[in-house]
Amino acid sequence: MIRITESTFETSAVKPVHYPPELWAEIAFAGRSNVGKSSMINTLLGRKLLAKISGKPGKTRLINFFEIGFKTLAEKEPGKFRIVDLPGYGYAKVSKTERASWQKMIGAYFSGRNALRGVVLLIDIRHKADPKDIVMLEMLRAHRCNLLIAATKADKLAQNKIPGAIAKLSKELKLTEDEQMIAFSSLKKTGIDNVLNWIGENVVTWNF
Repeated sequence: MIRITESTFETSAVKPVHYPPELWAEIAFAGRSNVGKSSMINTLLGRKLLAKISGKPGKTRLINFFEIGFKTLAEKEPGKFRIVDLPGYGYAKVSKTERASWQKMIGAYFSGRNALRGVVLLIDIRHKADPKDIVMLEMLRAHRCNLLIAATKADKLAQNKIPGAIAKLSKELKLTEDEQMIAFSSLKKTGIDNVLNWIGENVVTWNF
């Protein structure tokens, strides 16, 4: 497992020309608006407000890049990777033009970013699989992204109901054997080690 040693906001972008240079491996975070993406990023990094949390769904319309320093048990020298916070999807109060703009922005990132090593897809554990989540999952599969699905807000369910909710969502999403889903709660710090282990597996072997 990796240990996060530092984290810094780097830049925001809409078009590839504004992306930072591909110096390090990148792990992107995707999910519906208000699914808890910013809370998860802050929890993983041990920060309170590095990724901004908004009560207004759909407020974040940019791709945000964060520079992350980390160490592993095996390596004496620290390494670096990026967390990429993708704008949320699924919000109702936007125009068709804005939705099309979002699709173009996300598609350009997935198709043209060689440093992308994996995507954490956040889904609310309390609800049935949303059609928009299924569309996003199909997009990630089409781009052959390494994928971890995090079922967020696990603290909202009784502990004995979490396995059943995970199994139900996995079936609805038609997950393959290679697609892992874990329960996550920013409030109770559930699933942090699982996510960090998965990130470590995908970033420490990346060749610059």
